[in-house]
Amino acid sequence: MRRAGSRRKRRIVAPVVLLAVVGLLLANAMVVSGQEAEAAGGSTLPLDGGNVHVRQDGPRDAPALVLIHGLAGSTRWWEPLVPMLAKSYRVIRVDLLGHGRSAKPAGGGYTIPEQGRRVGEALDRLGVKHAVVVGHSTGGSVATALAERRRDLVTALALIDSGPRPDAFISDGFVGQLLFIPVVGQLLWRFRTDTVVRRGLDTAFSRRGYQAPQQLVDDVRGMTYHALTATSRAADDYLAQRALPDRLTALGTPLLVVFGEDDRRWRASSADGYRAVPGARVELLPGVGHSPMLEDPPRTAAPLLAFAAAHTTTSAEHPADGG
Repeated sequence: MRRAGSRRKRRIVAPVVLLAVVGLLLANAMVVSGQEAEAAGGSTLPLDGGNVHVRQDGPRDAPALVLIHGLAGSTRWWEPLVPMLAKSYRVIRVDLLGHGRSAKPAGGGYTIPEQGRRVGEALDRLGVKHAVVVGHSTGGSVATALAERRRDLVTALALIDSGPRPDAFISDGFVGQLLFIPVVGQLLWRFRTDTVVRRGLDTAFSRRGYQAPQQLVDDVRGMTYHALTATSRAADDYLAQRALPDRLTALGTPLLVVFGEDDRRWRASSADGYRAVPGARVELLPGVGHSPMLEDPPRTAAPLLAFAAAHTTTSAEHPADGG
C-alpha cells in the first residue's frame, strides 16, 4: 500500500513540478523581453523615441565624418580608429537606439529606416550640413537608410563588413543562435556572464590572438534583450526587402567598401556584389575578420582617410550639443 501511495504521489508531483518550471520560464521570458533603460551619462540628445548618446572628437570646424556601429556595438567600437581620423575631421559617433549609452525602450523604434532617421536628426541638432558616413556591419545598413532619406546630408558612404544580402550571412555563432529561440533566449540572457558574452562575440573577430576588450563585453551586457533581438530582426528585414548594392545603385552616392578577408559572419566574397554599384571602390583586408577597425586600426584608417579626403565638404557647421 505504501509503495502504491508513493507512486501516486510521484505521478501527481511530477506534472506539478513541470508546470511550475514552465511557468517560471515563461514568466522570465516576459520579464526579460519587457525590460528597458533610459539613456545614461552626458552628451545625449533628446530625440523622438528616446535620447541618443553622441561623442565628438577633432576640430569642430573640420569636415564631418560620422561613425555608426553595428549590432550590439557602441561608440566604443571605434575608439582605436578615432585618434587617426580626428586629426583632420570632426568625428561624430552615435550610439544607436538600444545600444551603448542611448535609451533602450521596450517598444518600437528599432527598424533600420527609423535608426537612420534618428542619426540624421542627431546630426541636425549638431549643426552638420554635410558628412561622410561610415557604417560597420548593421551600421552599414543604417548608414544606407540615412542616405536614402537624406541625400542632402550624406556626401559619401563607407561600409565596413556590411553584408550585402541575406544569403551572404555565415553565422553569429552557437550562442547567438540560442538567443533567438523563444524562452531559451530569454533564459540565457538572464544568466549572461562575461564568458557567455565573449563566446557570442567570438565570430566578430578573426585576427589570431585578438582579445575583445572588456568594454565591448560590458556594452553587450548593458543591452536589453528586446533591443538586441528587435534590432537584429530589423536588420534582417531591411536586407530581405532590398539588397544593399541595389539600394546604393539607386542612390548614386560615392561608395567605399572595406571587408576583412577572414570575416566569419559575412562571406568576404560577397563584397564583390558591391562592384555592381557604379564607381564603388572595394578593398579586402587580409588577416583580419569582421571588425577591422578593432583588429587592425591603421590598415582600416588608410582607405577611410583617402576616401574621405576625396569626398568631404568644408562645412560652416557650428558646434552644438554633445561632446
